[in-house]
Amino acid sequence: MPKERAEKIILFLKNHNIATVEQLVKVTDSSPATIRRDLIKLSEEGTILRTHGGVSLNQFIPFQPTTHEKLAKQILEKERIAEYAMSLISPGDSIVLDAGTTTLCIAKKIAHMPLRVVTTDLHIALLLSEYKQIEIIVTGGRVDGSSQSCIGNYGQESLQKIYPDLAFVSCNSWSMEKGITAPTEEKAFLKKCLVQNAKRKVLVADSSKYGKYSFFCASHLNELTDIVTDSHLSTLQQQEMQNRNFNLVMA
Repeated sequence: MPKERAEKIILFLKNHNIATVEQLVKVTDSSPATIRRDLIKLSEEGTILRTHGGVSLNQFIPFQPTTHEKLAKQILEKERIAEYAMSLISPGDSIVLDAGTTTLCIAKKIAHMPLRVVTTDLHIALLLSEYKQIEIIVTGGRVDGSSQSCIGNYGQESLQKIYPDLAFVSCNSWSMEKGITAPTEEKAFLKKCLVQNAKRKVLVADSSKYGKYSFFCASHLNELTDIVTDSHLSTLQQQEMQNRNFNLVMA
């Protein structure tokens, strides 16, 4: 495969997340048969992944980025997601907030409401502890240095004993094929515990994380009731999630 054509394919996927054979034919000015051969080779090399209706870059995430690294990314998208998430919450509800910068945005928007909030995130706990109308519960356990959140068996057992109205789970990688994923088994199981007993199980994750994946699955998307993301999902990505068990909202 010529290097120039491969670079055009990869650049298109970087800019569009997912592509069809027809789109790549136009971009490279090649025949469908040529593009299919190229995609087979790129797939064998591990550069791309075949998805429903197209192909995407192989976006494996081996490590979790730190909270500091995430704070400066997708700021407007996270604000819009948090704004919609807030509309799902009623005064008096009991909610669980996963660790993350998107859930931190949610916490800032619900500080005026009388709520019971359970969280693994120390940033969220400290923020909400200043508001008397909110009962804040930290799951406890070992503190993870990258996210300043509680992980481990203690937190898992705490989450398995509660039955909240809503649970908001965040992630660094999600897709229709692999679900919500995490880089360690411990973090994946914690997310699973976080949503398992909630009446409403809500994923809050921006579209830049879609199509990426880590080694361990925390939850398949069909196990959720709602997915709240931003409006930058491609048409193909939206089609992947049509007619599913969950409610998809692009804020």
